[in-house]
Amino acid sequence: MDGNTFNERSQASTAFPGSGRAQFGQGAANAISMKWSALHDAAETVALLAGLDGKAMTQEVRTFPNTLRNASPALRELVETSVADLAAMMEPGLSALIAAHARGAHPQAAAGVLWQEFLDARNAVMTLAASRTPAAPLFRT
Repeated sequence: MDGNTFNERSQASTAFPGSGRAQFGQGAANAISMKWSALHDAAETVALLAGLDGKAMTQEVRTFPNTLRNASPALRELVETSVADLAAMMEPGLSALIAAHARGAHPQAAAGVLWQEFLDARNAVMTLAASRTPAAPLFRT
């Protein structure tokens, strides 16, 4: 093994200087958008199990992650934590509803409660962010 091989490996291991916990910045806005969208996909499934029309993604809701571009780092971190909390609420709830449905149970009531809890929590996050984010255009000209 020659010395160049070691140097190449050493350089390759530092090829991702930003690896580790993602920070909220330009690239992280895309990450929060994906998480936000996935949460709403899960919420629509909960709504369907509840027998409701699960259209939770209005234009305002869909573009919410974009409104955080000009927000302070503290607010972006608060929203990131809140989205993680929403996911922590939805994941076991949805899993339980799917398992109950698969066993032939009728989880409509439980799904309705989870749906309402999701909407309330999601709307609270959006309201909090809106109260602390300067108005910004959706598209830059």
